[in-house]
Amino acid sequence: MSVFHTFSVGSVSFGDDSLVVIGGPCVIERRDRTLETAHFLADVCQANGVGFIFKASYLKANRTSVHSFTGPGVDEGLEILSEVSREVGCPILTDVHETDEVDTVSDVVDVIQIPAFLCRQTSLLVKAGSSGKMVNIKKGQFLSPQNMKHAIEKVEHGGGSRIAVTERGTFFGYGDLVVDMRSFTTMRCFGYPVFFDATHSTQRPGGLGTATGGNRKLSGPLSRAAVAYGIDGLYLEVHPCPEKALSDAACQLDYESSKRLIVDAVNIHNLLREMH
Repeated sequence: MSVFHTFSVGSVSFGDDSLVVIGGPCVIERRDRTLETAHFLADVCQANGVGFIFKASYLKANRTSVHSFTGPGVDEGLEILSEVSREVGCPILTDVHETDEVDTVSDVVDVIQIPAFLCRQTSLLVKAGSSGKMVNIKKGQFLSPQNMKHAIEKVEHGGGSRIAVTERGTFFGYGDLVVDMRSFTTMRCFGYPVFFDATHSTQRPGGLGTATGGNRKLSGPLSRAAVAYGIDGLYLEVHPCPEKALSDAACQLDYESSKRLIVDAVNIHNLLREMH
């Protein structure tokens, strides 16, 4: 096993037996709703002693249909994320899709995310590593956990040393995702924190014909199992009214469900620490 890396982003610690929550809406829809969700999650995490990083995308570049909502774009999106940073006071994560986005995004956010479908994109991983920011790599649905070592090495090649990897389910056939929890052990052996994406893992890509389906009721059981397995953090997509969300409506969690999930995760995490 590699030397395990511990580091921090603002006041949030990684890899030191702390539990961290990365949470927020799938995509920025409205300024007021984005700020409201950030405040809600920050309060829940603070009340439960959990490190919190707010996430939201200014652009979703891999929607099922060309007619799907993709977000406000980089200028308006980063303006809103900057406001969240100032008003809520938490670190910010967003994803990038092109190398020429990295420098612009780095001026605003604390964590750069590599989307699952781009986790093999060498130029993007190297450029993200050169940004000086923490980099979260989503494991592709098509990729074995063993092969995430190469994605990590690409970020390291760019100079990155604050890295996390996130499991979001794997294709074992068309139309569904399956979570193989052995991947947590495999990827943690590379020496960096591992997160579990509790919402994307419940997707059924293209399951609604022109949009992605899913079953958000699975998020709770899967999250409890993942925390018991020994992950470093949870990745949650949260929306005040998921049924009306403009992206991933079948998978995002409402406020009350996300709060219950976080409380359960903290209780399980604390119990494990007491046992050890």
